[in-house]
Amino acid sequence: MKIVIIGGVAGGASAAARLRRLDEGAEIVLFERGGHISFANCGLPYYIGGAIPDRESLLLQTPASMEARFRVDVRVQTEVLKIDRARKVVSVRSEATGEEYDEPYDKLLISTGASPVRPPFPGADLPEVFTLRNMEDCDRIHDYVALKRPERALVVGGGFIGVEMAENLVHSGIRVSLAEMADQILAPLDYEMACILHRHMRKKGVDLKLGTSLQAVERGEDGLICRLGDGTAETFDMVLLAIGVRADNGLAREAGLELGFKGTIEVDPYMRTSDPDILAVGDVIEVEDYVSHLPASVPLAGPANRQGRLAAGTIAGRPEAYEGTLGTMVCKVFDYTAGATGNNEKQLKSQGRKYDKVYVHPGSHAGYYPGGSTISLKLLFDPDSGLILGAQAVGQEGVDKRIDVIATAMHGRMTVFDLEKLELSYAPPFSSAKDPVNMAGFTAANVIKGDVEQIFIEDLDGLDPEKDLLVDIRTPDEYAGGTIGDAVSIPLDEIRDRLDEFPRDKRIVLFCRAGLRGYIGCRILMQHGFQKVCNLSGGYLTWAPVADRDAD
Repeated sequence: MKIVIIGGVAGGASAAARLRRLDEGAEIVLFERGGHISFANCGLPYYIGGAIPDRESLLLQTPASMEARFRVDVRVQTEVLKIDRARKVVSVRSEATGEEYDEPYDKLLISTGASPVRPPFPGADLPEVFTLRNMEDCDRIHDYVALKRPERALVVGGGFIGVEMAENLVHSGIRVSLAEMADQILAPLDYEMACILHRHMRKKGVDLKLGTSLQAVERGEDGLICRLGDGTAETFDMVLLAIGVRADNGLAREAGLELGFKGTIEVDPYMRTSDPDILAVGDVIEVEDYVSHLPASVPLAGPANRQGRLAAGTIAGRPEAYEGTLGTMVCKVFDYTAGATGNNEKQLKSQGRKYDKVYVHPGSHAGYYPGGSTISLKLLFDPDSGLILGAQAVGQEGVDKRIDVIATAMHGRMTVFDLEKLELSYAPPFSSAKDPVNMAGFTAANVIKGDVEQIFIEDLDGLDPEKDLLVDIRTPDEYAGGTIGDAVSIPLDEIRDRLDEFPRDKRIVLFCRAGLRGYIGCRILMQHGFQKVCNLSGGYLTWAPVADRDAD
């Protein structure tokens, strides 16, 4: 059997290697339009910024090593021009020689990925306006920064590449502005979680321009004049477009394959397209969201690698179904880490799905062991069954571990009650006896069981002084350092002695620093006969970044 693969990197190269392990006799041909078949594209920003000093370490497999170990016929700098499904051939052109020829196949695998969006605004094609997709793009940016030594850079787009490139350009000594059309960076996060990162990036010197797009670029005497959507114009030495990606579906579309969500290629759970002899994997395909079961496009390396492996199994007669994509992500933002898995609140609202949420802010490890920091963790769940729907976390240490634990729980269709029971590794330098994941489970379970009623930061503007009393139950020193609105101060440890100060004809809204003391305060009042009591979920630490106040 002859298998032709279009595109390398995560999906195509993984499929080629797996195919050879399953079938020593198969003829495997891999076409790659660029010069590299397998490179660490997620590492490109860190090579540009100098954190990864050795360029060669990004090259995971070279054509020579792939051919030597796996006997794959690798043809780089060779572009596939057309798929002829009737004849079962692909038409290709060698960029080196200009030769065009047809290559037959028994099975064809499309792994063309996604291309950076480059809007057709004036000046988009200027040589100092970059995108970052492959090693060639990386080399151009790296050489420009090293040789031209730009002082000012505009990054357009607040997704993974935009945020990572902003950090790495700052590390290169460049003054960086980041323009993002939305009101936040990192769309997998909800707004209040992203606000923690907004404040941190500004502290690190990034000029965040949220709710702002790039309209035009023109060459001026002192650099590139960038005209922004807010009507302002600033001058920069370079521009990086990181607006997003679009499925590279041209070959599939022209071949008449069925397309789906946002132009991605429709595939079945075994990676087969509408043509049973053509499979597709990676950023170019439509996937099923693991939580909502709706069509989605999730351009991440982990799913692409797994899809390549499964496609190889299908071709080799060992089919296994792909069960959907959780969209688990992690991103370094200077000294902070942001992670998420499953659906965020924006998605759940758009689906009309019933959900509840909790916020917790535990320490990354035991408080008595030096060096700990706060993890801000948001958990979304079904209010009836407790099924976990999604999670987000931001912090300096231990974020990836907690998101990975919750992602594993979600893959097993576990509930918040299961999070309570998880036995997770503990030693003072690494965690607490009650891990942050356990804490999120405890908090969510308390809500479902009716042990506490919650209120959220978005509800604070609707409080009515005639009907509601907002009470800050932190210490007097914490209160003096800043509070929410016109909250009155009644410290937690004084509640039992000051019960007469709580009106029984109003709703009492308690808050503390992180939510735990608020929960304890609610339990005290409820057991003293107060009927209308609720706790501000996540407390001051959830409110402060959104209000742009100091939460430390």
